[in-house]
Amino acid sequence: MSNKLIFSLLLLMSTIAQAVTPLADLVVVPEAARHDAPVFLSENLRGGNTSLADYKGKVILLNFWATWCIPCRAEMPGMETLWQKYRERGLVIAAVSVDEGSRGRIETFSKLLDLSFPILLDPESEVSDLYEVSNMPTSFLIDRNGKIISRIVGTKEWTSPEAVQLVEDILSR
Repeated sequence: MSNKLIFSLLLLMSTIAQAVTPLADLVVVPEAARHDAPVFLSENLRGGNTSLADYKGKVILLNFWATWCIPCRAEMPGMETLWQKYRERGLVIAAVSVDEGSRGRIETFSKLLDLSFPILLDPESEVSDLYEVSNMPTSFLIDRNGKIISRIVGTKEWTSPEAVQLVEDILSR
């Protein structure tokens, strides 16, 4: 490898590492002020359709992302770890891809990162428009009653102590 290529890769990796932040700055909406999460129906990567209503009674981490979004790629492994740890306790991670065109790219990406949580397809940005998403990644925490707890913009470290504590607290309610 050339020195220029190695330098470029190191620079990219350090940028990603610095961009991933814990959830210490997260603002949680007080229960009385929470609004209903917009309901939607979307095709999923497995070929069926998924509605937000399918997750009724669950705590949902609804994540908007794209395969071309490097910060999105950085947070996906942590989301998978969170999913594996808490799905039996009622956590659902639903990742909404806004990629246009070939679903093959999304399937390849999912297999490459060994993602097992539900991936929903939003090629026309209908769902992301419903949630007023303009930056990638953007996530929403939704409580068991379908109310939005928080809007989270930017890459987060989903395995940080703050994230784990937040999920534990929400799941225990």
